[in-house]
Amino acid sequence: MPTAKAAKSDKAEVTEVFAKDGQPIHEGQKVWSRARGGRQEGVVEKIFLTEEDIAKAGDLGVSVKHPPKVIYTDQHGHKVSHNPTTLTHSEEE
Repeated sequence: MPTAKAAKSDKAEVTEVFAKDGQPIHEGQKVWSRARGGRQEGVVEKIFLTEEDIAKAGDLGVSVKHPPKVIYTDQHGHKVSHNPTTLTHSEEE
């Protein structure tokens, strides 16, 4: 299953990221991930596709390395950064 789709260009630039269920992830969608016997869920705040995007964003309150990454605040108020393929869309959106 692809994690990102490349545009038809010389650089093979990432333009979109996909969740574990194969659906594209967009800002504002509710997603969740398994974590330590439970789950972390929240609304997507930002999606970083390149190192340049991360550098431009400055301090995010969470460590972001090796894009693409999806940033959201979980139900406990903690900012989290995950690879898109570890996330699943929530049923209630």
